Amino acid sequence: MKLFYIGLGSNIGKREQIIMQAIALINDRIGHVVARSSMYETTAEGFVSDNLFMNAVVAVDSNYSPHEVLSMTHAIEIELGCTTHRNADGTYCDRSLDIDLIACDDIVCDDELLILPHPRMHQRLFVLEPMCEIAPDWVHPIQHRTTRELCDALL
Repeated sequence: MKLFYIGLGSNIGKREQIIMQAIALINDRIGHVVARSSMYETTAEGFVSDNLFMNAVVAVDSNYSPHEVLSMTHAIEIELGCTTHRNADGTYCDRSLDIDLIACDDIVCDDELLILPHPRMHQRLFVLEPMCEIAPDWVHPIQHRTTRELCDALL
């Protein structure tokens, strides 16, 4: 059994409802959701938008591999109506759902499909603040700092 940390975000549509639907599908298909953060409302990062994001992080016990979980989260995004995260020019755009694998235990992976831990997690308060709620003592296997320490460094 592996413990995954999965980030969810939405900035268009019924944001909280979409995230809750995604969490239910993750629990049904990927593994038991053992913890869920509060919802955090944040501005868009990496692009300009008038729409605020709703963000959360869940911890999930699963027997699947990180690549299998990545594939299943992509399928959930599509099922719930999100088919793209980028405009034609490659820039980020508004989206009804974005699911990111943040980390899986102390696994380090860097291949053409997946980078774990998420390569920018330590730079994003919208990931670190909700993750601090559910896993403040998780240690980043590359940064060698806890979630709390990473979060505090950005505040």
